[in-house]
Amino acid sequence: MRQLTTIESTRSALSAARVGKRLGLVPTMGNLHDGHIALVAACKAASDVTVVSIYVNPLQFGPHEDFDRYPRTPEQDVARLVAAETDFVFMPSDAELYPDGRSAQSSVHVPFLSGFLCGAARPGHFDGVATVVLKLLNIVAPDRAFFGEKDYQQLTLLRSMVRQLDVPTEIVGVSTIRASDGLALSSRNQYLSKDERAAAPPLHRTIRAIADSLARGSHDFTELERDGVAELERAGFRPDYVAIRNADTLRLPSPDDPLRVLAAGHLGRTRLIDNVGVAHR
Repeated sequence: MRQLTTIESTRSALSAARVGKRLGLVPTMGNLHDGHIALVAACKAASDVTVVSIYVNPLQFGPHEDFDRYPRTPEQDVARLVAAETDFVFMPSDAELYPDGRSAQSSVHVPFLSGFLCGAARPGHFDGVATVVLKLLNIVAPDRAFFGEKDYQQLTLLRSMVRQLDVPTEIVGVSTIRASDGLALSSRNQYLSKDERAAAPPLHRTIRAIADSLARGSHDFTELERDGVAELERAGFRPDYVAIRNADTLRLPSPDDPLRVLAAGHLGRTRLIDNVGVAHR
């Protein structure tokens, strides 16, 4: 595996490597776990050349969020990527990606999808995500980029961004990898205390129960969302939302739409998110 740290060296290396081949990108913030490695595996299965980026992007963190304490494990990450037979890893510095400084950086805003659910709870977050992902797509120029479905609003937003801005990269969603008790794998799970970790599985169970009700034909979206919030509160969460949305657009759904159930809530200082699809009714 070749390690790259500059835009110039990355473009040069990939220009030679991509000739006649399909190139895939897995953008990450490092601290890699089995969910990330599943993205790498999906990328390798669909690509001839696999590139993983590791960058903790300051633009997507709010002023009181966890940027400073976000886990950074570069040596461990590189070892995992070597074991996964990754071809290239791009690990840029702040100065490389934002040479004019963060405050002077041009920003990408995706209307509507940036402004609700996690966008409402984390103002500016999705502008930071869209900005760094567009930069990575411009640098790497992959045929496909792979993202986990755990961050479903992010996945939907990025698909909208590449369509609207005519970026010739397909955004591919990969199924969420879960612990045995259903909790979606996330680097932030390690923030949980032992008691908080034990209290976390109801997040998935709650949205799974809502999805099952919808699959059986329930159309009372408002009541299901309200009951979901109450269930999370009983489990010790401070819910941000429980939402039933059109699975393709994340707009408020009609009964015949494909559906997705999404939720976010806090346990202690840790914010957890999850979502599930609804079986065809």
